[in-house]
Amino acid sequence: MNNVKTILTGGALLLGSLTTMAKENPNFDYKVDRFADIEVLRYEVPGFDQLTLQQKEMLYYLSEAAQWGRDIIWDQNGKNNLKLRLILEKIYQKYDGDRDSKDWKAFEKYMKQVWFGNGPHHHYSNDKFVPEFSQEFFEDRVKGICTRCMGASDDKERDAIVAEITRYIFDPSYMPKKVSLDSTGDVITASSVNLYDGVTQEEVEAYFAAKKKVDDPTPISYGLNSKLVKDARGNIHEETYCLNGLYGDAIRHIIYWLDKAKGVAENDAQRAYITKLIDYYITGDLRLFDEYSILWAEDSDSDVDFVNGFIESYNDPLGMTGSWESYVNFRNRESTKRTKIISDNAQWFEDNAPIDAQYRKPHVKGISAKAINAVMLAGDAYPATAIGINLPNADWIRAQHGSKSVTIENITEAYAEASKGNGFREEFVIDAPTRALMDKYLYQTDMLHTDLHECLGHASGQLAPGTDPDALKENGSTLEEARADLFALYYLADPKLVELGIISDPEAYKAEYYQQMMNGLMTQLNRIEPGNDVEEAHMRNRQLIAAWTLDHAKKSKAVQLVKKGGKTYLKINDYNELRNLFGQLLKEIQRIKSTGDYAAGNALVQKYAVKVDPKLHKEVLQRYSTLDIPPYRGFVNPVYVPEYDAEGNITDVKVTYNESYPDQMLRLSRNYSALGK
Repeated sequence: MNNVKTILTGGALLLGSLTTMAKENPNFDYKVDRFADIEVLRYEVPGFDQLTLQQKEMLYYLSEAAQWGRDIIWDQNGKNNLKLRLILEKIYQKYDGDRDSKDWKAFEKYMKQVWFGNGPHHHYSNDKFVPEFSQEFFEDRVKGICTRCMGASDDKERDAIVAEITRYIFDPSYMPKKVSLDSTGDVITASSVNLYDGVTQEEVEAYFAAKKKVDDPTPISYGLNSKLVKDARGNIHEETYCLNGLYGDAIRHIIYWLDKAKGVAENDAQRAYITKLIDYYITGDLRLFDEYSILWAEDSDSDVDFVNGFIESYNDPLGMTGSWESYVNFRNRESTKRTKIISDNAQWFEDNAPIDAQYRKPHVKGISAKAINAVMLAGDAYPATAIGINLPNADWIRAQHGSKSVTIENITEAYAEASKGNGFREEFVIDAPTRALMDKYLYQTDMLHTDLHECLGHASGQLAPGTDPDALKENGSTLEEARADLFALYYLADPKLVELGIISDPEAYKAEYYQQMMNGLMTQLNRIEPGNDVEEAHMRNRQLIAAWTLDHAKKSKAVQLVKKGGKTYLKINDYNELRNLFGQLLKEIQRIKSTGDYAAGNALVQKYAVKVDPKLHKEVLQRYSTLDIPPYRGFVNPVYVPEYDAEGNITDVKVTYNESYPDQMLRLSRNYSALGK
């Protein structure tokens, strides 16, 4: 549950070069494609050419392992997704009709949306995409796909596949929502994500409650790597993701490339945790995953690093099963100076947090933080990605062994470079002085917010003895993200950051405060269709914080929404009081998490995080429409090409950036489809 997703704009950063890309390649083209509400970017990998051959080779192997997990996330997102992708891509590649026709343009847009969502549901709203081409057009195109090409054994099976996929695309009532967080209903049966089969929410909760041990000090992450299934006799069992289990054909390839990476590991510690990860993939034993996680978290020396596995649980309506993802990266040494200062002072931040002493960690252990350059994004981290990560997720591992936090510098840089001059601040920020403050400091404070969110926020606090880590159910992800955000916001304004030399101007935090409140109250509404609720956990988190703060600032008028020239603007009258309010909400959400108070957590979420003011929503959409700013962004990856000598040894790895969005997606389907053929 521990990553940050956001869009950054403008600015400069202390303690590390954030202008590396522009200096190394001022003509680098970040923008690749644009369709629907999405813009696809590329990111540069500064410093890759300066790495050692051993490091390049390891990054290449890890990148191959990452790409072999693609089919897993597609299947996790929906049981029909691999067949859907196969059929759409066959049509896309074989079409010989009028490519300027309305239906074809609509089909092309839909295809790109499905690629981006790793299935036919929006990666943020979870709503199913609405095709703008006709069913007749689709059915005519499907006729040209042979039975064998569709993966069917005979015409009867082919017809069944076509009927199912046609319904999947065109019936708006069929699997309409990938993940439902509506606590008034059954979130399992209302979700189409392919993590459960034939079971209800009540049955899932009962199944795992029976497996959990009361007061277990080192509980495994139940359900993290399995699908819960009810068979024809009514028996419920888990299908485990492992070499000889579910997704074994893809996992076999992942293991192969991880083993190659192990052979060029930078040190014994790294070699040990790769070995443990392979053992876990072979067996599916979650105790081995915990052992791997501990070894991984304790390795702060390696420059090359990666995440690979079933990690974040946002796509599980109950927040248990991990979606497959991978990040491959290496340390940005200059910018890591900033994150190291923060992690070295983690105990001070914990001791002074505005939460009850019983919920603070008396001894903060093993927090390591670094800035990284991404090399490969995969699975649930691709095309849309986080800009920061804090892992492992298990609370007991974090308490006893520590955690590892990263801020992804080159991804943040790409967002910022692609956002320059888009007119956003002129439209939504209340006045010129506030815009000037944001122009000067927002990139810096955005980066620090990510550092503090990941390094300290997620790593802070502790559960009360006997508290079930899954007690907050469908609200767990939202409340955890809010807790980490509030921790970061509270400390952004602390004089300690100036004392530590992380930031030079004690007023700089105001830029981030204004951005976060404006986003939570107003501008993120651009990502929501009229009439819809807020669904995605990060968006709910941001609205919860901003709406709760606005509500509790009524008496002091520290924060207001005001009218100016007929438009709504955020006005912050008292930044100090705003910080105090952040601290009060942090205290309550930490109590909710530490005690597993589901009722209080659900009440907070339902009151502040879900519903949208329709008049304000309409206004925000109208104002955005004049700017032509895409609400969502994601990435294509660079392409890594190894060079070999006569004996087959790698002598170098070259990186290129010229692959188009469709070409990359089709290449991945062609070369890395262990499950989809």
